[in-house]
Amino acid sequence: MEDWSILLNILLLLTAALIMGIIFERLKQSAILGYLLAGILIGPHALKLIRHQESVDMIAELGIALLLFSIGLEFSFKRLKQMGAIAIGGGLIQVTATTIITACICMWLGFNSKTSLAIGCMIALSSTACVLRILIDRAVIDSIYGRNSVGILLLQDMALIPIVLIVNMLGDDGSASVIIWQMGKKILVLIPMVAGFYVLFNYIVPWVLHSEIFVRNRELPILLAINTAMGSAWLAHHLEFSPSIGAFIAGVVLAESPFATQIRSDIVSLRTVLVTLFFSTIGMLANPAWIFQNIGMVLLVTIVVLFGKTVIIYAIARCFRNTHAYSLATGICLAQVGEFSFVLAQIANQKGLITETPFNLILSVTIISLFLTPYLVAFAPTVGSKFQLLLSKNKQHDPHQEPEEDAGPYIIIVGFGPAGQAVGQLLRSLHVQVAVVDLNPDMIRNARDMGFQTYIGDATHANILEHLHVTHAKMVVITIPDPQATRKMISEIRVMSPYTGIIARSRYHVFRWELEVAGAHVVVDEEEQVGLSIAEHVNQHLILLNQVKSEHDKTAPILPDSDGSPDAYE
Repeated sequence: MEDWSILLNILLLLTAALIMGIIFERLKQSAILGYLLAGILIGPHALKLIRHQESVDMIAELGIALLLFSIGLEFSFKRLKQMGAIAIGGGLIQVTATTIITACICMWLGFNSKTSLAIGCMIALSSTACVLRILIDRAVIDSIYGRNSVGILLLQDMALIPIVLIVNMLGDDGSASVIIWQMGKKILVLIPMVAGFYVLFNYIVPWVLHSEIFVRNRELPILLAINTAMGSAWLAHHLEFSPSIGAFIAGVVLAESPFATQIRSDIVSLRTVLVTLFFSTIGMLANPAWIFQNIGMVLLVTIVVLFGKTVIIYAIARCFRNTHAYSLATGICLAQVGEFSFVLAQIANQKGLITETPFNLILSVTIISLFLTPYLVAFAPTVGSKFQLLLSKNKQHDPHQEPEEDAGPYIIIVGFGPAGQAVGQLLRSLHVQVAVVDLNPDMIRNARDMGFQTYIGDATHANILEHLHVTHAKMVVITIPDPQATRKMISEIRVMSPYTGIIARSRYHVFRWELEVAGAHVVVDEEEQVGLSIAEHVNQHLILLNQVKSEHDKTAPILPDSDGSPDAYE
């Protein structure tokens, strides 16, 4: 009967998550918030439909392991490098600085050094699941602050392995030297596990998947994918590591395999179910009565955490030559405490590093910050822009020459990536006076090599447009993929220079009308252009097929049918 009660608990959680997820999506909010609220409502501290959550804890732990496995599949060092210096350098500084600053504050409040360091590790992490989903839903993952956020989140994911090891070691008795020695032994065990995963996923699994049996039967690769994810979690647990570590390492190693995309697709349905259970069980941990009884302390700590992480990440982004607006937007997006902090908090609680009160406080702050995340990400660019305007200065402006009114047509290119460079090549051949503005120093260097005027800055701000002498420009070509920044830029240009022509790029079809309403004369719709190109290639291929068929019909032998009359042999 106990087994059936576990099934009933799982069914209750999934049903509540489904209902709340639908409600939140209907309200245009993140479904993850619905999953959290579902757990709070039916958990042991509210309606008490599930009085004991131990029955679903194992499934929730498996869910977080699969989530980390899939994140590992998305992770690659090549992708991390493409994110730029802020991903590796900025992410590493962010995790380290946040951990140390938080630990120092905790020690000042009276906690011992081990507890303080453990709490610092929890606060350092942000929510990969929430932030990525919201950035994608809002179509701003290609914006500058979106790329910054993704890069730092990738580094945080990579830092999970040492962070979990550190929290585990801190819970063991012994001095600093003993903890370091124990960590060294753990790493020695970790090395052969990583090597084993590498051999398995790069030699054995490809050989198996290429076999005729796996090609014929589509079910077998799915079973192999599930076994890979769950087996790596079990192996890590057997070796006395967190299952999440094993799953994440397996995903990272497998990410370099050509089968990563297929395996990611195969486990997505099961991962969705288990991750939903994970967020729901997180909600079950929350104690609404405790939160209301300590509402002052909870809100104060939440505000301090959100503000502190925003300031730290803002300062780091500024060091990597981001504008005030994008630096602040990045900090606001990553200000929350991430879902993996629950895992660390449970480890710390089991090891005796934190008592019940700090444990409840950390859980409460994390849940509230996750609830606020969709709104933080939504308002981040607006707050960043207003902050930039408030400062009313930009030291990154780097003009080399001023445009002359009588020097012929003057054209401004905003963004000098592949699209901007293609426009630049054309204008250079026409000997047109061109100014290029971009936030990336490498892109500015390329523009300078082509002989163009160059400006490092954010063209969404009026003062940058003034430095560009937009009132003298015959045309502004906007090639950046960020729809919000493009819309704001068009509006500023239209106010400052009503007769300047504007040609803008729209990454997604849904934003095309917004750019046209904002004042763009021409909007190049990427999705429409891709569709037209694909349709043209399909048409050409059909013409070719018809020609081949026609040639085949002409050369086919003529044979008599049964009554002696000739007929084409098909």
